[in-house]
Amino acid sequence: MPFPRLRQTLLAAALLGISGVASAAQASGNAICYNCPPEWADWGSQLRLIQQETGINVPQDNKNSGQSLAQLVAERSNPVADVVYYGVSFGIQAADENVIEPYQPAHWDEIPEGLKDPEGHWFTIHSGTMGLMVNVDALDGAPVPTSWSDLLKPEYRGMVGYLDPASAFVGYVGAVAINLALGGDMDDFSPAIDYFNELAANQPIVPQQTSYARVLSGEIPILLDYDFNAYRARHSDGANVEFVIPEEGSVVVPYVMSLVKNGPNPDNGRAVLDFVLSDQGQAVWANAYLRPVRESAISEEAREVFLPDSDYARAKTVDYDAMAAAQRSFSERYQAEVR
Repeated sequence: MPFPRLRQTLLAAALLGISGVASAAQASGNAICYNCPPEWADWGSQLRLIQQETGINVPQDNKNSGQSLAQLVAERSNPVADVVYYGVSFGIQAADENVIEPYQPAHWDEIPEGLKDPEGHWFTIHSGTMGLMVNVDALDGAPVPTSWSDLLKPEYRGMVGYLDPASAFVGYVGAVAINLALGGDMDDFSPAIDYFNELAANQPIVPQQTSYARVLSGEIPILLDYDFNAYRARHSDGANVEFVIPEEGSVVVPYVMSLVKNGPNPDNGRAVLDFVLSDQGQAVWANAYLRPVRESAISEEAREVFLPDSDYARAKTVDYDAMAAAQRSFSERYQAEVR
């Protein structure tokens, strides 16, 4: 098994209403996508556009990356999903588990090397930069934090949220960013473990699923999250939200998609994968303040909302194979030592 929570999550997957989703998957003109939540990365607009332009209905799905992989493994002998969206390390694990199959979609040649599996088991559709999504109005007068170390200060007690890094990919990315920023590497996550233990004394909020709405409401004033969600909150939803790339540094991470092996609607699944890499599909990501894998799809208007390049210079790419390989050992340590 590729990561320690798999056994637990498989049991939970059985309770997620598989039979209802399976019925939807059998319907003509449908494709099931695991982990396509409407509030994350503007999947809501993407799913509507897919139906409008291709006639394929893709139901919303609120799993996270870890839950999606666990369910694919649980359903190995009778797949329900057609395509899956997840963080790159989960795509690598899914290929190792043999639950996805190669597909090279339209515009394959425009995806840079290193951002796709050579055979097509997974490929990047967009990327995000990890940082702090801050609801300024919910800080009760405290200054906007500018560093990872700031989050340990008493004025942010009960204000800091991060998704469970043993399950949600965005949570693991936050852990990788913190670990590298504080001097660790993929072979030694002790800086991150020590940091999370210090942060635990400040009463953080640790949800399992996407928490965009909870930041906008002020329930979670500071969330470890991606730039695109913060920009969306500020420029589309009108919230007083700022995005901060911590002074110590951060990471850039691709999000990828795959064709599920022996999925019930393979032709529709391939059509969906083609569409998200089309000019129209990539423009959705760009207009949602993401970095689409095809740079030509970013409009000048979208570029203007990003932080200056000098800020982004603090965010680095990493060895994503090494990141995937380290995930299991980090998750074991996090579960054993932090909670």
